Amino acid sequence: MAITDVSILQRYIRMCNDGWLQGWHERNGGNLTYRLTDAEVAELQPYFDETPRPWVPMGVTGANLAGSYFLSTGSGKYFRNVILDPADSLCVVEINEKGDSYRIVWGLVNGGRPTSEFPSHFMNHSVRVKATGGACRVIYHAHPGNLIAMTYVLPLTDRDFSRELWKSATECPVVFPGGVGVVGWMVPGGAEIALATSKKMEEFDAAVWAHHGLFVSGPDFDTTFGLMHTIEKSAEIWVKAHSVGLPILQTIEDDDLRAIAREFGVQLREEFLD
Repeated sequence: MAITDVSILQRYIRMCNDGWLQGWHERNGGNLTYRLTDAEVAELQPYFDETPRPWVPMGVTGANLAGSYFLSTGSGKYFRNVILDPADSLCVVEINEKGDSYRIVWGLVNGGRPTSEFPSHFMNHSVRVKATGGACRVIYHAHPGNLIAMTYVLPLTDRDFSRELWKSATECPVVFPGGVGVVGWMVPGGAEIALATSKKMEEFDAAVWAHHGLFVSGPDFDTTFGLMHTIEKSAEIWVKAHSVGLPILQTIEDDDLRAIAREFGVQLREEFLD
């Protein structure tokens, strides 16, 4: 049995490849992290390095994640290659007892480190674990083109983006009734954007990075990928509708959004409605 026969790694690889097939991961764009369960760590442990690699400070701290293990894509690695050579493209990292450093215990066999945005992922895992009572395990960042296009023409507010996405596709109020957060443009990969994003993720399952992409979270791969997929599909509809050169004649009105919420038993963020 090889490590690629372990179920959790197979499902992780599938999600990476699904994102590539959607066109969300040009070159080495995007990243995916997953917080492993104790049982999954036990399944993977026989394949860990005999000698773990050195501890690396992250520049951020998440005490509630001390001792956790994560699957992560590698910095500079291409999503299109994950399915071909997981051991080159991926890694398992262990978090130290202070929650401020990591070390690689498997993967990246040809050198490298976890995604350059690992501090952002880590801080968002810390926040989402607290917000969801430990249910959140997946943080996914991709570059969906239609949503990025929206960041050039809409006000960069949580309310504006949430409303336009809700009104563009009927299922959106059901899939993300809390709306989406929006982070203005910042240099990616550092502690500053990690902290700014984590503030949004205290309230939202998803955060838009202006002119850059989307951060989403969830309890499992299907839910998290589905959230990214739904938001980008809604953005695609919005972009197409506003590109045809004709006035918008009808849309889903605010009372329609309320009706959807009642029918499906979800609570919309009322302050985003008129």
